[in-house]
Amino acid sequence: MSHKNIVVTGASSGIGKSIMEELLAKNDGSRILAACRHAEKIGDYGERVVPFSCDLSTKEGVDALFAKAEEVFDGQIDLYFCNAGAPYYERFDYEDWDRISRIFDLNTVAHIYTYSKYLHHLNGRPGRLVYTISAMGEMALPGYALYAATKFAMKGFQQAIRDETPENLQISCVYPVSTKTNFFNVGGGGRKMEPPFPVQAPEKVGKAVVKGIDKLKKHIYPCPVYLPSKVLMNVVPPVKSLYVYAQKGKLRRFVKRVEAEKRGVIEDIKLQHEIRK
Repeated sequence: MSHKNIVVTGASSGIGKSIMEELLAKNDGSRILAACRHAEKIGDYGERVVPFSCDLSTKEGVDALFAKAEEVFDGQIDLYFCNAGAPYYERFDYEDWDRISRIFDLNTVAHIYTYSKYLHHLNGRPGRLVYTISAMGEMALPGYALYAATKFAMKGFQQAIRDETPENLQISCVYPVSTKTNFFNVGGGGRKMEPPFPVQAPEKVGKAVVKGIDKLKKHIYPCPVYLPSKVLMNVVPPVKSLYVYAQKGKLRRFVKRVEAEKRGVIEDIKLQHEIRK
């Protein structure tokens, strides 16, 4: 991975930031184009990092990122980390086409479109595309119906596309468990959430990802207990049932807090109305 031209999306925080910092710590002469919605949040990492603002939930945003990368890297992207994404944590019981589209556009459609863009960009040259999928791309949990659906879609896409991809393009997929990032603030709309167990630090995920890429792994599981736990749940189904039941309890508590907030807001509006009268 020395002296590579690297694109990292979702680079302002969490896993994307940790991957970028781990790459920089190698001090191997690589250059990074760090992309997110607000580039000023990335900070100053010197000449090796070029911050770039774009909305990766849109075709225009992805096209702009590729154009910028080709400008910065003189037309050659060696490694592309498709890490940008966002969750919803909620009880899915509403009708909102646009809200559903937004999460799929960012978590799924943009990443699939990026594959095509990157394939044509390489034009036969070697390259590696890295997808941050999530453990919830293999096991859905209550409260994350739409988020898990976007990740299951990516799991299926990478599985099918591997049999079509030319030999010059390698694909790696990362399956992190819950990670201590802004993920759980965004997912709950700023409300406190109880993340699924286990929880990892983003720095550990970043180290595992870069190490896995160094070893040319196709699938990277940053949490050492994830795969054994997955096997245990398949062999002993009651273990999975108990785990899911615990996650249902977390969702019930979250929904109660949201409903209590709404009732409080309504009562406050009524009180203000009475005062004005």
